[in-house]
Amino acid sequence: MGLRIGVVGGGIIGLAVARELMQRRTGAEVVLFEKEARVAAHQTGRNSGVVHAGLYYEPGGLKAKLCRRGVGLLRDFAQEKHVTYQECGKIVVAKDERERQRLHGIYDKATANGVPGVQLIGRAEIEEIEPHAQGVAALHSPQTAIVDFRGIAEALMEDLVSAGAEVRLSTEVTAVGEDAPGGTGGRVAHVSSKTRAGSSQAQQVEAFDLVVVCAGLQSDRLARASGQSRFPKVVPFYGDYLLLSPEKAALVNGLIYPVPDPRYPFLGVHITPRWDGEVMLGPNAFLSLGREIYRRRRLNPRDLADVATIPGFWKFAAKNVPAMARETRTALSRGAFVEEAKQYLPGIEVQDVTPGPRGVRAQAMHADGILADDFVISGGSKVVHVRNAPSPGATSALAIAEHIAGEALSRHSGT
Repeated sequence: MGLRIGVVGGGIIGLAVARELMQRRTGAEVVLFEKEARVAAHQTGRNSGVVHAGLYYEPGGLKAKLCRRGVGLLRDFAQEKHVTYQECGKIVVAKDERERQRLHGIYDKATANGVPGVQLIGRAEIEEIEPHAQGVAALHSPQTAIVDFRGIAEALMEDLVSAGAEVRLSTEVTAVGEDAPGGTGGRVAHVSSKTRAGSSQAQQVEAFDLVVVCAGLQSDRLARASGQSRFPKVVPFYGDYLLLSPEKAALVNGLIYPVPDPRYPFLGVHITPRWDGEVMLGPNAFLSLGREIYRRRRLNPRDLADVATIPGFWKFAAKNVPAMARETRTALSRGAFVEEAKQYLPGIEVQDVTPGPRGVRAQAMHADGILADDFVISGGSKVVHVRNAPSPGATSALAIAEHIAGEALSRHSGT
C-alpha cells in the first residue's frame, strides 16, 4: 500500500510542498485541501510580487538559507512554465547620513547570505540606475526580481493534477490529528474536513500516513486544534497599495526601498513595479480587523479577540507607538501615504495615484509579544505545521517544500 499524504492549504507553499512530496515518493497518493474555490486566494495572490534576494535576513537562519535557495528554484520554475519573471533590480535608498551607516549592516548580511552582485553606491550611481530617485547613498541588488506569484501557484497546481494528485477546492479542514499506531487502516494521522457544494456541506474524516499543514492565516488555529502549542499565534497586518498613473510609472525602472528602521518590525512604504506593468506604492502595515478581510470598514470579532488575548500584544503595541502613528497616517490619508514615497521619488503627487489592492500578512507572535523573526515549522513524523512563513515565504516556497519534504519523509521512514 502506497503512502497517503494530505496537504492543507492551496497557497504557494502548500502547493509546492504537495508537488515536492509527489516527486520524492513516486506512487504516493496526495490530497491537497483548499477552503477557497481557487488556489492562491489569500497571501500568495495578494502580495507585491517581489522575489526577495536575501538582503535583510540573519545569516544562518532558515529565512536566509531558504530564500537564497528558493530564488534559484523559483526562477527556473518560472522559466520552465513561461510565467513572467523579471530581474528589474532594487535599490535601498538612504536619505541621510544615519541611514547611510545602516546600509553597511544590510550589505554585510547580504554578502554573508551570498546575494550576487550587491554593491554600496553613491548619488551618481543612484542617478544612473533610477534617474528620478534621490538619496545620499544606496545599496544596489541587481538580481532582485518580480514575478507573477498567482501564475506560479496555478502552474504548481497543474503539475499536481498532471501527476495524479487530488486537489479539493472549496474544502475546509477543521481539524488535523495523530492517531494511535495501527489506527484506521494502519494510517497514523487524520484530517477532518467539510466541503461546500451549493447550500449544503459534506463532512468527513480521513486517515493519512503524513499530513503537512500550510494554512497561512489560519495556521495557528489548526495547530491548536491538533494539540500543538497555542503560540506562536497569528497577528494579521493589512497592507494597502496605491497605483501610480502610467505617466509617473514611467519614471521607475526597478524596486526602490527605504532603509528599514531597526526599531520597527516592517519596512515602510516602497515603490514596486509589478509583473503586469503597474507600479505600486506601499504597503503600509496596520493591524487588520480580520484575518481574511480585504474590504475597508469590516471586522471579524473572533480575529480581534484572538489578538487582544495574546499576553504580550499590548506590550508590543506600546513599544511600537511611533510606528503605529506613522502607519495610522498612511491608513487615513492618501497624502501621507504619498509623502512617504516622495522621500525617495520626489516627482509624484496625490493626483498621480489611485487605490490599489490590499493584502493581509500572517505574522506570528509569541506569548511575550515578540514577533517570530524566522520561519517556524513544527510537528513530528505524522503531522507537520508551517506556523510562520511571512516574507520571503513566497520567494522561498520551493525551498521550503524541499526542507519540509526531506525532514518529514526522513522522520516518517524512521517510525
